[in-house]
Amino acid sequence: MRFRHPDGSTVHLAYCTNVHPAETLDGVLAQLRDHCEPVRRRLGRDRLGIGLWLAKDAARALVTDPSALRGLRTELDRRGLEVVTLNGFPYEGFGSEVVKYRVYKPDWADPERLDHTTALARVLAQLLPEDVTEGSISTLPLAWRTAHTEERAKTARTALVTLGERLDALQELTGRSIRIGLEPEPGCTVETTRDALAPLTAIGHERIGICVDTCHLATSFEDPHSALDALARARVPVVKSQLSAALHAEHPHLPEVRAALAAFDEPRFLHQTRTATAAGLRGTDDLGEALQGDALPDARPWRAHFHVPLHAAPATPLASTLPVLQAALTRLVGGPHPLTHHLEVETYTWQALPPELRPRARAQLVDGIAAELTLARDLLTDLGLKELP
Repeated sequence: MRFRHPDGSTVHLAYCTNVHPAETLDGVLAQLRDHCEPVRRRLGRDRLGIGLWLAKDAARALVTDPSALRGLRTELDRRGLEVVTLNGFPYEGFGSEVVKYRVYKPDWADPERLDHTTALARVLAQLLPEDVTEGSISTLPLAWRTAHTEERAKTARTALVTLGERLDALQELTGRSIRIGLEPEPGCTVETTRDALAPLTAIGHERIGICVDTCHLATSFEDPHSALDALARARVPVVKSQLSAALHAEHPHLPEVRAALAAFDEPRFLHQTRTATAAGLRGTDDLGEALQGDALPDARPWRAHFHVPLHAAPATPLASTLPVLQAALTRLVGGPHPLTHHLEVETYTWQALPPELRPRARAQLVDGIAAELTLARDLLTDLGLKELP
């Protein structure tokens, strides 16, 4: 979906396909047929933006076989789909029964991460629509915190410098500028936007910036306006923003609130949980850990890294952090000029929701994704952007 900003520039809105896990190119093509095109039709649009997630095997197949890449581009066009952004955070196995800490491997100190991201950039340069010259890729925020030694931090920084050089060469070769955004996430070396300032300013490359995920922003209790203003002052580019909402518990000390939270404690994904105390941010690596005894102070609200559907807040006594998303969006695209031109709805946890909230059929998932995109569209038009055909 495309929107005209009042300054005349185009803002792209997509939804991320990591909600439909696929490890191979055949699986990606099936996603387009079974989910992406039906979402487009459900919205009644001729064109729909999608943020592709390409696992390592799918990316390798595309970058080593020009005919396969041409075939994917043809299939996108045939189904009325366009790609300006990729999700490069998960490397593989995002559809596994247990993902948890595996999603942070390989990290930026491992050569596989550089090679994979380079491959994604090369693929995206060929998938961009003819009238688009800039693409974006979100990626791991360096590493999970416990794996990031000083030596590995140095190796990661060198890898990102090398990536910047490769992106420059790719632009010279193709005329397309591909930018990479580190995506701060609770528990990682770069947990907050503030944590991102030092490594990104040290690298100082115009094509390496930040991806602002509004669920992660909310989970860490960051104020959207303050966070985005700090990035602007430091001249750190917001490469893209993922529009997502976290799980919010206003009174986590109450038994009924803990019981409601326990329904979201599931075995597949990591649901880092945080609370803002007078002494600073406190947290646990997973929701189940937070619910055990007094592992996390409960005098103030908790937020959990669980991407809840944008249009369907959880039932009381829980809530979502949609207001944080709205505040972030106002700062991102509501001003005289957008801070980013790439927005992506990213709710990958539909099948991890409590059983009674999960889609029971493919059509229900299609309806849910379409409803999320409709909400995002309405938020954008309320900010003065005009939806384009």
